[in-house]
Amino acid sequence: MIHEAEPDIVETIKRRVQPYFVLDGNVCALLAARNHVNLFLYDGAIVPDPAGIITAGHDNKTGRMISFYINDDVPTAPLIAMLRQIAANNRAGGWRKIKAGLQETSGPA
Repeated sequence: MIHEAEPDIVETIKRRVQPYFVLDGNVCALLAARNHVNLFLYDGAIVPDPAGIITAGHDNKTGRMISFYINDDVPTAPLIAMLRQIAANNRAGGWRKIKAGLQETSGPA
């Protein structure tokens, strides 16, 4: 599904064991747990989640997470949309650059 979202994403291993998916920066990473798999999304929390598929990290400044348990339905369409947006953000300079630009255009709070 990750490669369906963006065929140019490359899978690599970081930290000796974790599969990461990168394209001009980290897009996502997988971490297996005892009874589920976590998908970490490196998006700086700027990618919208209208389907509410994010399960943790809502206030995290660098990434969020989706936990998948056995027999869970995978929210294919919203997940692919999020992965495509993260890849597009990476190509545009990364979420940090985009977030900084958003703050500049919105002015002081």
